[in-house]
Amino acid sequence: MPSIDCTRETRRTLFGLFLVSSPRQHNVVRLLAVFLTSAALAACAQSPATTNKSELLSTGRHASLVTDKHAAGITSYGLASYYSEGTQTASGEQYDPNALTAAHPNLPFGTKLRVTNVATGRSVIVRVNDRGPFVPGRVVDVSSSAAAALGMVGRGTAEVKLDVIQ
Repeated sequence: MPSIDCTRETRRTLFGLFLVSSPRQHNVVRLLAVFLTSAALAACAQSPATTNKSELLSTGRHASLVTDKHAAGITSYGLASYYSEGTQTASGEQYDPNALTAAHPNLPFGTKLRVTNVATGRSVIVRVNDRGPFVPGRVVDVSSSAAAALGMVGRGTAEVKLDVIQ
């Protein structure tokens, strides 16, 4: 590999691609090489946004979930909220605030979840029929009646444990 003498104003070829005629150009080439090397290393260090270990992991815009496997299904923890308005769900059903339903980012429609308020221990079984939540940091939206059963209407959100039961 040819060397570059930065003390003289001579032209030298670097890797046969660049002509360097001054110490200033040499510094630009050196910075470019450092940048490209850093970018290549950063690309190699990227980890996947989701893993196949859990069906409950979201695509990155939601809170990360702590998951562990149980014989009965998958358990995860995160922040739940509730919604009380709407006309139609993502599954095509009419929204019913009295039904025990929920919105989840990626579980199949019809999935049954046991949602447990971690602070109070109160739980309710809901059926996934909608998509959401669309607020960063939240893992599930439950219907108004499910929120009342969990005792979270006053606060609006609650730390919950989600168990996939069917």
